[in-house]
Amino acid sequence: MMKVFLLYPDRDVDLSGELPPNAADLIQDLALNTLFEAMAQGDRFLFEVVRRVVLSSLHEGDTISYRQEILKDCLKHPDVVRQIYNIPLEFLERKHSRWLWVSSRHSSPASILSSARELLAASLDLLRRLQQIAEEYAGAFESRGFRRFFAMIQQELCDEYLTTVERHIEALQFPRGVLLSAQVGKGNEGANYILCKPNGAGQKWLRRVFASKSYAYSLHPRDDAGARVLGELRDKGIARAANATAQAADHIESFLNVLRWELAFYLGCMNLYEQLELLGEPLTFPQSAFADERRFSCTGLYDISLALTMKQKVVGNDVAADGKELVIITGPNQGGKTTFLRSIGLAQLMLQAGMFVPAESFSANLCSGLFTHFKREEDKTMKRGQFEEELKRMSAIVDLVRPTGLILLNESFASTNEREGSEIARQIVSALLERGIRVFYVTHLYELASGFQEEESILFLRAERLPDGRRTFKVREGKPLETSYGVDLYSRIFAAEGCMVEGCS
Repeated sequence: MMKVFLLYPDRDVDLSGELPPNAADLIQDLALNTLFEAMAQGDRFLFEVVRRVVLSSLHEGDTISYRQEILKDCLKHPDVVRQIYNIPLEFLERKHSRWLWVSSRHSSPASILSSARELLAASLDLLRRLQQIAEEYAGAFESRGFRRFFAMIQQELCDEYLTTVERHIEALQFPRGVLLSAQVGKGNEGANYILCKPNGAGQKWLRRVFASKSYAYSLHPRDDAGARVLGELRDKGIARAANATAQAADHIESFLNVLRWELAFYLGCMNLYEQLELLGEPLTFPQSAFADERRFSCTGLYDISLALTMKQKVVGNDVAADGKELVIITGPNQGGKTTFLRSIGLAQLMLQAGMFVPAESFSANLCSGLFTHFKREEDKTMKRGQFEEELKRMSAIVDLVRPTGLILLNESFASTNEREGSEIARQIVSALLERGIRVFYVTHLYELASGFQEEESILFLRAERLPDGRRTFKVREGKPLETSYGVDLYSRIFAAEGCMVEGCS
């Protein structure tokens, strides 16, 4: 049996499974569709594959390394990978343009055999092409996945096998008619119908000369009943051959489909890599740690969705949060806090998909699940108030999150007054930390942030503001400040209106 094994070391991908229940929140809060569209480049099939693979996080470090190795090979040999990807695409195009399919098991054996034979014939030269690629390029690839794949192709699709398949396809067209053997069963009914090689097939000329004579019987052209009876006899004789041929065709089609699905993910990664390379943005293959470790450190980490939207380099951040259970990010409005939080979520998902990440370096522990709770714009159609809606979303997260999970909170519970919001947030965050769940929290609630200042396992970051009020969009270590810099907003508005007040800038 031919298996692709390019996404998992021990099984083929299954795209029929359900996405995580929080997938919609992740897509909205992390602007994931921007990432998926960049990977797909207008191809809806690629979009669906990368969406499913990225949202279906891996939780084993070895499988992540397995994918990273394969992706590195893809980036080194993009033309070869695209050649391989085009093989299942061409098969699919042939199937659709020629209306080829394997007939259902309720069809006649003759129909099943004919359609299966045509599918095999349509794939034969493509399998030869795949075998040639394996012969030519196997030595250039280094990953475990590609080495196993090419070795399987060379073994399963050798010249002898493909030549045998070609002979079978020709024989199954029955150019000399169908030769059957049968026995007389109960009530003189025919039984044990077996398809035989035609007389003379593979025999030497002397044996054919002395072979037993055969007799022929010709039907009258208008003998419909006789034709129907002969058709039924023929179907009984070829039934086993039809089923075997259908199974072979199903196997080849399934193999090519899985090859297309699994390579589609890497093709999306290649598309993304090329775009970010043009922008001059750094990319790195991250290091992962076990889920029960507390690892998070990065240099030059940036929001990949923002870079793709702006189509230019964006500010990256350096953070060392190893051993920290809670990271609280404070600072002025428009300082880059949400962008930084989004960059963490994107990098974690990309790490656990086996991809490169948008940073100069990145190291993090695996998480059992990633969850986001971002502030939502008030919806006039909402039946509940904004604060009640926030609590409902948090309740849904609490029901799903498990120990070693990761939660990104962005201005959560800021829709009520500071004292009430701070107290609710403190209780929720404390409960999450007790369950072994890591939290990154962007907040303006000074009472909440200051209440955690004595804890050693907490890191405080603050969006940088220069003395003149300008934002650098950098986050740096720093305790929370009481001011929210409302004067910056006042100055910016009135300066834009030509404010003449002394000291206005």
